[in-house]
Amino acid sequence: MTTPLPFFVYGTLRPGEPNHDLFLRGHTRSEEPGRLHGAVLYAGPGYPYAVEAPGSTVVGELVTARAESYPRLLLALDRLEDYAPGDPRNLYERVERRVTREADGTAVRAWVYLAAPAVTAALRAHGELIEGGDWANRP
Repeated sequence: MTTPLPFFVYGTLRPGEPNHDLFLRGHTRSEEPGRLHGAVLYAGPGYPYAVEAPGSTVVGELVTARAESYPRLLLALDRLEDYAPGDPRNLYERVERRVTREADGTAVRAWVYLAAPAVTAALRAHGELIEGGDWANRP
């Protein structure tokens, strides 16, 4: 079983975005603003991709699942993000990173879906960067 960590969500899973209600409503214990340092955000076709980049920050929410919902939620989010461990066709990779809570500045370990290597290369070459790293405040 995968370590039950909170999830850092930065796009369509954030409150007010379409996938929040579909996947998270009723399955979370807490949701709080957070920041992922060392990453930038690119616009994808309808959703964003976070890509590691020193000196930059992505804005999002730190979501802690209810214990009874965690296994099912992890599988559902992996499917949503087209992630399967070790699959070279992945669009995203689920990785453990430190995320900073906005409320008190503490860093916590969390699961983050980052762009997979092939997607990262394409985005760095031709992607549309979201200035400020905040999907909710994109133009």
